[in-house]
Amino acid sequence: MKLIFRYMRKYSYAIFLAIFIKLIGTMFELTLPYILEYMIDHVVPEKDITPVLLWGALMFVATVCCRQFNVAANRRAIDNAHRISYDVRRDLFKVTANLSGDSFDEVGLPSLISRMTSDSYNVQTAAAQLQSLCVRAPIMLLGGVVMTLLMDRYLAMILVIILPFLIAVVFIVSSKGIPMYMHVQQKLDTVVRIMRENISGIRVVKALSKASYEKKRFGNANEEMTASDVKAGTVMAIPGPFMQLCLNIGLTLVVICGAKRVNEGNMEPGIILAFLTYFNMITMGVMGLNRIFMSLSKASASADRIDAVISKGDEWVCHTVPDNPLSADSFIEFRNVSFSYGKENKASGDFVGGKREKALDDISFCLRRGQSLGIIGPTGCGKTTVINLLLRFYDADDGSITIDGRDIRTYGKDELRKHFGVVFQNDMIFKDSLRNNIDFGRNLSEEELLAAARDAQAIEYIDGLDAGLDHQADIKGANLSGGQRQRLLVSRALAGRPGILILDDSSSALDYKTDSDMRHAISENHKDSTLILIAQRVSSVMNMDIIMVMDNGRCIGLGTHDELMKNCAAYRETYEMQTC
Repeated sequence: MKLIFRYMRKYSYAIFLAIFIKLIGTMFELTLPYILEYMIDHVVPEKDITPVLLWGALMFVATVCCRQFNVAANRRAIDNAHRISYDVRRDLFKVTANLSGDSFDEVGLPSLISRMTSDSYNVQTAAAQLQSLCVRAPIMLLGGVVMTLLMDRYLAMILVIILPFLIAVVFIVSSKGIPMYMHVQQKLDTVVRIMRENISGIRVVKALSKASYEKKRFGNANEEMTASDVKAGTVMAIPGPFMQLCLNIGLTLVVICGAKRVNEGNMEPGIILAFLTYFNMITMGVMGLNRIFMSLSKASASADRIDAVISKGDEWVCHTVPDNPLSADSFIEFRNVSFSYGKENKASGDFVGGKREKALDDISFCLRRGQSLGIIGPTGCGKTTVINLLLRFYDADDGSITIDGRDIRTYGKDELRKHFGVVFQNDMIFKDSLRNNIDFGRNLSEEELLAAARDAQAIEYIDGLDAGLDHQADIKGANLSGGQRQRLLVSRALAGRPGILILDDSSSALDYKTDSDMRHAISENHKDSTLILIAQRVSSVMNMDIIMVMDNGRCIGLGTHDELMKNCAAYRETYEMQTC
């Protein structure tokens, strides 16, 4: 709940105004039974129509004021709640976009999605209720008790005796609800994950006739979440019937005792009617408190989940590192870099076969400005991890990485990444025009966009489209072929004319001629860019200035094509296998 109050603080004036208006509306509502009782017991017996009309008009005015103030307060509360949830989602998205690779892996994409949607909605609901229901329900409850005490203390004692039991039940049940709703949200994360996997991989599911299997898997997760939700809802619903039973018993006692006191001449009959109305108000107040605690229990669990991410803040830290002499004329240098994924493994020192399992182990290489590096090796050998560390998605466990003479840990985020143009494996194409997918918010000129598309060999199919660059791509480029998607992504990377160009297996869907033409265009038209190319084909890297052969996180060969053919058996074997 600290997160909710922290975000409410920004709108304290608007929230105070909504609460004040709600308070006035509720006070008007509390006067209605009292006016009714006074009319029945003191005005009507006088048999004079004028005071009846005057008091009736007063009751009408109080009713209208009650309605108008409550409506105005509810509108302000809802508006404030939307503003609060907007700020929560904005900050959550901002922090999510800046999470380190370790933190992102720790939380998980499905959980981040459910925190952005379901959890933020729960926070919004709680913020609205804190301004409206949390004012009205206690005032109705306490105000009703006070008014009944002023009218008849004897009857009011019935209510005073019942209320502590009701409030105790609400607090006890609410304390059980928060961890239960936390469990429900965790189960929702699993449902979102399975749903996302199936939507993303729907073609694979259909192609392998696994729809029934996936339906069963989703059904099991859905049932577990539903069971958890039902269990939490059942526990949180316990106070409702109990409170209703107690209040109905109290109401019965009020009618019986009130009738007895009227017959004895100790009380006016209008007080019974007023008591019945106040009892209904008190009932609504208690039921409102029950709703509040149900909502706040759910919101508290959601707020804790959101705060767990937001509290991470911007995890990009600029370090001050000691001077470390560079190799002569180096632009990019990896020096004895080792790295393993997973914060838990690093913290606990998990070992595999007596040694910590490493994604990279003692990697070293140097690149001069404008040189090219080809990285080749089997799947899972650490090729992409090199890129992840260079872009500082993760920090190396050991060793150092420098760009242009500076340790990358001393760069600001934008200062570092402005050097790069990158195409990742399975990169993202947005549901937008080809123009906007290439430009990517950089406001590049038409000439720059076309030049990038021409170098990436994408211009041939773009010119064949009726709308050209304004052709609309579907989500993930579903209406483009694999080769078209890859060429579009390379166009995006080239368009900004980056100092460092990274192509991670970006030509796997291209034929040999297109791949060759694209590499030739890049070498001719982007000579100032330092190129790092990850590929499975020897033909894609054999003309690079330096080739690094990797296996199981280690560099087992470093040099030119001719040098590796002489000195690296694994590279030679791969070359012969692919060219025979």
